[in-house]
This record gives sequence, C-alpha cells and structure tokens, in this order.
Amino acid sequence: MCHDIGMTSDIRHYDDGKPLNRSETLKRQLERDAAKHFLRLYEQMYDTPMRNIWHNEPSRPDISCHLNGKPLDLEIAHLYASASEAKILTHEIIEQFEKTSQGQILDSAIRVQPTAKEQSLLNYLLELMSMDRAERLVTALTRILASKCEKTYTSTRVWLVIRNASPLWKANDFERCIPFFHAQSAAALNNPFEQIWLLPEFDGSEPAIRLF
Repeated sequence: MCHDIGMTSDIRHYDDGKPLNRSETLKRQLERDAAKHFLRLYEQMYDTPMRNIWHNEPSRPDISCHLNGKPLDLEIAHLYASASEAKILTHEIIEQFEKTSQGQILDSAIRVQPTAKEQSLLNYLLELMSMDRAERLVTALTRILASKCEKTYTSTRVWLVIRNASPLWKANDFERCIPFFHAQSAAALNNPFEQIWLLPEFDGSEPAIRLF
C-alpha cells in the first residue's frame, strides 16, 4: 500500500534515508510500541480493523494508520511520574538529576548539560516529586493535554493516545480521574483531538480507556 511523502515505517531513518540520532530512534520505538498496543486493544474492543503503522515527520501527528480502511493519525504521549521512568532521557542526565534532588554536589567537570527540552522535563519531574499520588496524576495528565493542545497538526482526523509509563498508577487510578480530565479536555481551547485514549499499562496488558 502506498503512503504519503514524509511517512515511513522505518524507526531508524528519516523518510529521505538519513539516519536518526539515538534520541529520535528511541522516541520512534516508544511511539511504535504504543501504537501497536493501542491498535490491538481497539480492535479487540470494537471488532473494527486498525491497520498499518507509519511514522510522520514534524508538523504531522506521530503515527498514521487506517481505521476501517480510512486514514487516522495518532499523536502519542508517554506519562511519567519520576525521572528514572523518563526513558527518553540519557542515563547520565537521570543520574545527575537524582543526585541533585538528593542534595548532592556535582563535579562541574563531568556535569552533563541537558538540552532545553530535557531540562524542561527534569524541572517538571522535580515538581511532581513533591505531590501526593492523586495530585501527581491529575497534574501529569493536565500537563500532557495542555502541551498537546498547543500544537497545530496537518491532519483532518487525529486522536491522542497517552501511554502510562509509570508503575505508580493503575487502571482504577485513571478511571477516577475521567470526570476531571473530560472537563479539562472540553474546556481546552483549540483542542485538535477527535478522541483521547489512555493505555493504563505500559505493556498493553489492560484495556484502553477512553478519556474524551
């Protein structure tokens, strides 16, 4: 089956054949795994075929597929509760963050300088650590929604799929948050998502939950 320019099933190279760096390769692998779990779970729930997984270049949602033979784009987000769970960060930066949060003094000669994106994630994770379990979950979900709603997607139909990457939360934790999250989703300005789904287990072992 043919697909559009700027779309590829390769997780290690851009559509033009140029290799991705380690961070981008890991990001695509995480996105593909999340999409595979979601497609399988959705098919089981609705007995409706979801097929094909393509990665998109920037300005398009992360993943493209087909639902009942019609094009559908998926934006993938991962939900973290601590720095050690944020696999997109390098091991050195995670270690550095954990030492800093414990009040240890770091040797400036070996200090790793995080990128602006990594530093933003680290600051957010540090803030989460001061919250209780329920507050942490609501804060994490709200942050993802706000971040994704700021984006503009070149797509006529896009769903947001949030994959839980933390053992701290289980399906019943998310179910209790649905009323709050639904209100936040409806109130969000320029919400580009037709539907919002959550994978409560990282390995796809629990049914997907529709949040909006």
